[in-house]
Amino acid sequence: MSENGLEPYRRRLDGLDDEIARLLGERFEVCREIARYKRTHAIPMMQPHRVDAVRERYLARGEEARLPAEFAADLFELLIAATCKEEDELIAALDAGGEEP
Repeated sequence: MSENGLEPYRRRLDGLDDEIARLLGERFEVCREIARYKRTHAIPMMQPHRVDAVRERYLARGEEARLPAEFAADLFELLIAATCKEEDELIAALDAGGEEP
């Protein structure tokens, strides 16, 4: 039993954190699929117009979810940087004839 009554909230947060991690893993897998497709079809990894569109959509969804604007923007930048790095590394590994990282 919780000493201060926070246990039910902590269980909810734990469940949400689990779901966030699962969704991020799924998002990264889709980005890896995109990287493979881009490589196969000679499409440049960076698609600035798409990044801009996704950023706009992401920030709008953050606002709808009542996230602090700075947090939503920082989270988007972190997510885009990490997924672009993942795509770059995967494409480079495949171009070098190696295995996927």
